[in-house]
This record gives sequence, C-alpha cells and structure tokens, in this order.
Amino acid sequence: MSEKQADPDMKGWLYKWTNYLKGYQKRWFVLTNGLLSYYRSQAEMLHTCRGTISLHGAVIHTEDSCNFVISNGGTQTFHLKASSEVERQKWVTALELAKAKAIRQMESGELPVGEDWPLYIQDEDEEDVGDAGADDVANTLKVLTAKLEDLRTCHDLIIKHGAALQKSLSELEVLDGSTQDLTAKTKTVNERATLFRISSNAMINACNDYVDVSSTAGRKWHRLLQHERDQRLRLEDMVEQLARQHSHLEQEAKEQMSQAMPPDAQGPTPTNQKAIEGSPVTEEIDSGHSHSDDEEETEFEDAVEELAENFIVHVNTAQAHKRSSSNVSQLSEEMASLNGSQATTPTEEVKQPNGRPKRQRRTRVPEKPNYPINLWSIMKNCIGKELSKIPMPVNFSEPLSFLQRLTEDFEYSDILDRASQIEDSCEQLSLVAAFTVSSYATTAVRTAKPFNPLLGETYECDRTEDLGWRAINEQVSHHPPIVAQYVEGNAGWSSWQEFAMSSKFRGKYLQIIPLGIAHLEFGNTGNHYTWRKVSTTVHNMIVGKLWLDNHGEMEIVNHQTGDKCCLKFVPYSYFSRETPKKVTGYVVDSEGTLKWFITGMWDEKIEACRVISQSLRGGKPVYETSPPKVLWKRNPITPDADKYYNFTELACQLNEPEELVCPTDSRNRPDQRLMEEGNWDDANAEKLRLEEKQRATRRRREAEAEQAAAEGREYPAYSPMWFRKETDDITGALIFRYTHEYWECKERQDWSRCPDIF
Repeated sequence: MSEKQADPDMKGWLYKWTNYLKGYQKRWFVLTNGLLSYYRSQAEMLHTCRGTISLHGAVIHTEDSCNFVISNGGTQTFHLKASSEVERQKWVTALELAKAKAIRQMESGELPVGEDWPLYIQDEDEEDVGDAGADDVANTLKVLTAKLEDLRTCHDLIIKHGAALQKSLSELEVLDGSTQDLTAKTKTVNERATLFRISSNAMINACNDYVDVSSTAGRKWHRLLQHERDQRLRLEDMVEQLARQHSHLEQEAKEQMSQAMPPDAQGPTPTNQKAIEGSPVTEEIDSGHSHSDDEEETEFEDAVEELAENFIVHVNTAQAHKRSSSNVSQLSEEMASLNGSQATTPTEEVKQPNGRPKRQRRTRVPEKPNYPINLWSIMKNCIGKELSKIPMPVNFSEPLSFLQRLTEDFEYSDILDRASQIEDSCEQLSLVAAFTVSSYATTAVRTAKPFNPLLGETYECDRTEDLGWRAINEQVSHHPPIVAQYVEGNAGWSSWQEFAMSSKFRGKYLQIIPLGIAHLEFGNTGNHYTWRKVSTTVHNMIVGKLWLDNHGEMEIVNHQTGDKCCLKFVPYSYFSRETPKKVTGYVVDSEGTLKWFITGMWDEKIEACRVISQSLRGGKPVYETSPPKVLWKRNPITPDADKYYNFTELACQLNEPEELVCPTDSRNRPDQRLMEEGNWDDANAEKLRLEEKQRATRRRREAEAEQAAAEGREYPAYSPMWFRKETDDITGALIFRYTHEYWECKERQDWSRCPDIF
C-alpha cells in the first residue's frame, strides 16, 4: 500500500504492464521532482532504476476504476494498475500536481538541484527493437486475432439484445391491458435494456483494447522497420567499402606478381583445370589419371541410385567394356571416331566435293584489354531492375550478341546427327537429353554478358560445309525481348525455338529464368521433342570472382511416341553433399517403363546406361543395366582462352566478318566490332548511339500509332522479317515460325525488307 504524504511526491506499489506473456507485474514506483521511476523492489532504489518517465509534457488519463496510463509524447508509455479505485485516484492526483510543478519549473528555467530532464530513458520492460522477430509478430497477431474475435462476439450480443429490446418496446407500445401486465413488460424492457447497455460497454472496452494493442504494436513495428532500414544502410556502406578494398588489393596483387615473375618463368596453364577462380568449388580433372573399371562402375551405380529411393540399380559388370592399352575405353574410342571433327584438327587442306578448298576460319579473337571499372558504382543503382533495361557498359560484355550466343547451343550438333540414325525412340531421346545438357558446357567459364540485340537484328550461321547445319536468328520483339531461331541439319533434323527470359538482380546474385519452348524434329521418323531450359544464377556480383550455376528440372517430351526424359540439374549448396554441376535423369516410354538412366556433369560429360531387366527385391523394383556409355564429352578449352573471353573455337568464329550477309546481321554491329578490336571507349559511345536510335524509332512508332488512333485508322504492329507469329500445333502456344525465305533472299541479295538499325 502507498504511504500518505502532504508533499506532492509519492511512492508505493503499482502493477505495470510489461508484455503479452507476463501481463501486469508488481513494481515499486517513486514520484519525485517531476520524474516517475520504478524498481522491482524497494531494495533496488539504492542501485538499479528499471525505468523513468518525465511528467513534463506527459498525458495522464484513466481507463477504468483501477487502471491509468502515462504517455510521454508517444516515445514512452506506462500502463499502470492500482489495487483499488481510491489508490488509483491518489496516484493520479499526485501525478497531476507533479506535472504542474514540473511545467512551472521548466517555464521559469529552474531545474531541481542535481537532476536532469531526460527526454527518453529506455524502459527495461520494453523489448529491444533489434530482438523483435517472427515470434513477437506472431504473438502480436495472435492477440489481435483474439481481440477481433471479442469484437465479433460483442457485435453479435449487441444485435441479439438490441433485437430483443426492440421487440419488447414494440410489445409495450401495443399493450392496453392491466397494470400488472404493464409492470411485467416494463420490467422486461428494463432487463433487456440493461443487457444491451452491458453489451455496448463490453463492445466499447473491446474496441479500446483492440486500438491499444494495434497502436502499441504499430509503434513497435515502426521502430523495427526503422532499425532494419538503418541496418541496410550500414550494410550497403560496408559492402561498398569491401568492394573498394577488394578491387584495390586485387590490383596490387596483379602488379606485384607481374613485377616479381618474368614472362618466361610462368609455366603453362593445365588444359584440364577448370577456369573459374574464386568459385566455392574448385576441381581438377586429371586427364592423365583414370579410374579402374570397378571404380568407374561403382561411381556410376551410386549416381544412378540417387535418382530415386524406391528402386535399386545393378550394373551388369559381365558386359562391361574393356580398356585398351592406352587406358581409354573402347566405347570412348568408338564415340570419338563418330565425332572425329571434334577430336583432331586436320593437317592437310580439306576440299569440298566441288574441288574448292574449305574456308579457313579463325581460331581466336583479339585479346581482351585490361580496363579497370568500379563495379559497385554501377550495380548499386540496378538492384531490383529488369536486366534487359539496365544500361550496361561493354566492360561487362563479351564481343558477341545474344543471337550468336544462342547459336552456340549447336556446337555439339554431331549428337543430333547420331540420334537421327537411331530407330529406338528411347535411345534417341537419351541422345537428345545429352544434347540439351551440352548447351551449358561453356557457361561455367563464360560469365560475361552478351550484347542485347536490337529490334530487327538478325544473325545467320551457315556451317553446312563443315558442321552440317545452318541457323537463322532474329530479334522479333523488344519489350519483352524475344529471340526466334531456326536451325536445320544435313542429317535430316530441324530445331526451332523462341527464347525469352525473366531476370532480376538481387545484389549478391543475378538470376535468369528462361521462358519459351525449344523444339526438335527428326524428318525420317517424325519424332518431335520439346523442352524448356533450366534457370541460371550468377553469384558474387559485387565482391569476389563471378561464378555461375545452372539448376532446376527439365522435361523432354517426344510428342510422337509419348516417351519422356526427366533431367535434374542439381543446384550448388554449401551444406549439400551433392557433386556440384551434377545432372541426373532417366528415360521412360509412353507406359512409364524405365528404359535409360542418365548421369554426368553439365560442364564435362554425360553418360547413360540401358535398363536390361527389372525384378522385385524386398518390395522394391531392381533394375539391371548395361555398362554406362559416354553420350557427350566437352571439347577441351585452350590454355590461354581466358585472355580472349574463354571462347571456344566455334565462339571465336561466330563474329568473324563475312561478306553478303544481311545488313541487320550482328557481324555488322559497330559497337560489338569495336569492342572485339579492343576499342572499348569508342564501343561504349557507339552502343549509346545505337540504343538512343532504337528509342527514337520506338517513340516515332508510338506517335504514329496515336495519330492513327485519333484518325480512326488501324496502325500495323511491328512484324518480324523472317518469322511470323502463329499458334503452335504441338503446344498450343503462340510462337514465331520461320517463313523459309531468308536463304532465298540471300541468294538473290534482296534485302529490301530489312530496316536501318545500325
């Protein structure tokens, strides 16, 4: 109980609201010199104050017979409860007197001796903003939900009692009987009016509780949000500083190494070492070392068993292929013989059937100059934006357009040539799966961004003489960016796709999600395959070496037979035991029967084994398979490829100048050509000119469309040159189908339909 004092100062026990878990807790309060302080016990007065609030500018208001609230400008609030209504009134009176005295002293400029006026002292019972988390939010939402349920209950009671009261009043109005009936009805009305008043008061209290909880939680969450904003700003400053330090240290290290080691002392770089430095996964493939037959079979069997937990795979070792004295499997030798154009480079001049020598193509591009650039100054303004809308300097690019980069998917087109000769649809599907994986072979070391094509830009690649295929690509849409492609091979296969993508820069990484469907058709069998590409993530966008990961699931469907192949590109994870860059999969026929198991790595090779038989063991299906055979193996990269953008031989030839190509061909793009030649400053200026020219063309078309609409005329939409938009018979989606007119127009050199984009 409190002690009576004539002085306005006061001390005694009160109950203070702490949080929703503990509720009201008993605390010892002391009011002196315009400050209200509290302690957990009287003994703490000598050494520890748990919280203090200044009454100058404070608002004091009562809630009910025992509760009252003290709020100091919204920065601090004490919810207090006395043991009785009389006790509460004593405290409120003392607080009002202390507040008046504090205001007078503040206005007169007098401060109590030895005292300061704190604007805000952290209340120990209040939770720190930095500690608030998901549990606190969940608890608050739980309380708000309970309060809202109370409001609904009060609302239902008010409706119920209000209707009863209205009914009684109506009966009272029409009553014309005895005095006894009138008395009974009046009593009923009074009872129902009392119930209605009680329900209304309960509703008011419930509303007050809800508002109180909401405002308290709102203030706390506002402080939490401000805290998170401050943390983000500090983190951005820290990352920027780290980026500067990293760039500075990297530059100094390069200078020290170049000064300390003469050029002739530097040994050759092994051709079998992966070229991603700074990647969390750094592996070496020893080309001179090979596993034994048993080790290789065990490794493949383990990989295959990871495809599913509900079946067992047994590799038939009796049919395992033997190795030659050179430690190379006979199967690999057979595969290499089928792929002779990849394994060796002819030393003699090869002639075409017409007697003319084949064209001699270049094997590399000019070396990449070393231009320093502040990565953070560009990237910090790109967070959350669409990749295609970010104005990137050529310093982050490679001297190829995306049209040319897409053509690289057919570097290993010999796989399709072999597939066209196979009659078994499931075996053919396994080769198609290997081909889809091969398109990611160079992405591990190719982290630079290709040039975004301009609307109407095209690219032709006629390699029928040496590689056995030719391709035509066109940028058919700018917003959203869409590339249409058509490729036809001498072996009787054709492939087409429209490629679009959704991409976001998230600060630490860039995620690219391909859209659109790829098609492949074999003319001799009519087998028609479709698939979607997997996602790609580029890591270490700000600090460290860039490295890339392909991940996701791919389903390849044969619409002719119903066969399917499911591939899984295992994502990299620091905590996972999975082999990075691993690919696993299987082929099933139209009835769902397993036919082939597939495993490998998307930057190295793909192997497959045929399912020979199936049985049950312990309730699980057991599959006996043939020994694995290599379906695809990546061509080695030259030791000094990092000096020219890690290009393969085919990539080096894609932008090689060529006569008689379309005026809109990517080879004629001036900014890309300047970058390849090493004139990056001129390339940046030319790139800005081309982009502004494209924007001006778009604005002109928009103005013409508005003018046509005002005049009631129909304005024709942009139409691609070599593709037309129509509905696909297989997927039912809108696609851009090739018109088969490009090569005829090239033969006549009729480029009248081509716009001026360069």
